[in-house]
Amino acid sequence: MADRAVSIAEKRLRDVKLAELGSWLGSRDFTPNGIISSIRRGHNAYYNKYINVKKGGIGGIAMVLAGYVVLSYVWGFDHIKHDRWRKYH
Repeated sequence: MADRAVSIAEKRLRDVKLAELGSWLGSRDFTPNGIISSIRRGHNAYYNKYINVKKGGIGGIAMVLAGYVVLSYVWGFDHIKHDRWRKYH
């Protein structure tokens, strides 16, 4: 049985071909409510996959902490770079 035809607006980003990318981006909702709802959907997907499980581990929390560490390093890189060049004498 063949897959049913799905409109471009209903496809996920991973299913969109490069030639369809422009029309797919045009069908997205970039209003403030659309952006908030997409963030909420992403948070719910993350929470249900890594946090809200029967036999969970440290993986979900470790990803959040690793992301925080990387983001903090990126934010403070300019200051770290100048400290590296500073002479202490």
